[in-house]
Amino acid sequence: MNTKFVRTLLRPISIICIALLFNSCLEKIKSSKIKTEETTTYPSDVIPFMDQWNILCGDGTSAKELKEFEHKDFFYVTNDGKTDWVVYKSPNSGITSKTSNNTRTELGQKKHWKTETGGKLTGTLKVMHVSTSGDARVAASYSVVVGQIHGNEGHENEPLKIFYKKFPGHKKGSVYWNYEINTKGDNSKRWDYSTAVWGYDMSVVGSEPTTYPEEPEDGIELGEEFNYEVNVYNGIMYLTFSSEGHETKKFTKSLVKSEFAEKSDIPQQILTLYAAIGRDGIERENAYAGELQNFKQGAYNQTNGKVPEENIVWNTGSETYNGDIAKQYANGCYTEVWFKEGTVGPGMNPTENNP
Repeated sequence: MNTKFVRTLLRPISIICIALLFNSCLEKIKSSKIKTEETTTYPSDVIPFMDQWNILCGDGTSAKELKEFEHKDFFYVTNDGKTDWVVYKSPNSGITSKTSNNTRTELGQKKHWKTETGGKLTGTLKVMHVSTSGDARVAASYSVVVGQIHGNEGHENEPLKIFYKKFPGHKKGSVYWNYEINTKGDNSKRWDYSTAVWGYDMSVVGSEPTTYPEEPEDGIELGEEFNYEVNVYNGIMYLTFSSEGHETKKFTKSLVKSEFAEKSDIPQQILTLYAAIGRDGIERENAYAGELQNFKQGAYNQTNGKVPEENIVWNTGSETYNGDIAKQYANGCYTEVWFKEGTVGPGMNPTENNP
């Protein structure tokens, strides 16, 4: 066969093959780009209410717009093999707000509401880690706040803080909620009254820095899912806690009429727990009436490096590696909380069948 003829015949075929190969490579590049874009999942994709919040992260980073926002190692999305979760992670020592000694990666509700007007917050979560360093004698050791109501007037105290706490070596931890009095007069005498949900309340502590109480029989394990609902309606706070395999617990507390307005009203829990730091204040008669509040949700780490002997209730003496966040993460000196669902909105009449 004529060689020149063959070459002439093969030339357009080669051009076609090269074109097809080029197009195939181009399609693969496009497909790769689409796939990469599809696998970028933001916290706002998992829980759509993010437009109603600001955030403060454990390294001091703050943001007011959370749509398609993430912050590596503090606020991001992970998948446990079945479900996407929003991760809140905070070291024992970082940069925090001007009114706190404790580091947080926590949402702060943009909208503020009066106690009488109320609001509603829900969360479905699991705590994956709490600090493994601390002092067992200190009530705040090994704990994290996963939801709260924060005051924005007066003393700016907290009518509600929802805690998870687990002692080192225990399989199960405790869920409890605290009510901080809106102190009458000088706020230096303030205190939190703690109520157990599953496991212990805050007042159950160790006798020595590394001596722990018995493990709670009805506690919640790390990685075990639970739910809370906080509903403030007409000045009354309604709390509901649920978890598969555990009894559902409900509580009611007035935020506009104090139970602690006289010295004789101070519970024994407070007289015992706070005796060492001399806190025995009373609350104003109308509690938080007329004051602005907002919700917070995330991981508000309650462990810190402060000296326990100076405040045996709140100074946990935890390891902080001089604020080196990478070293804290590497050595268990942090807290990590995952949320897969959450809602925020107006308070609802609890006697009605609300969705």
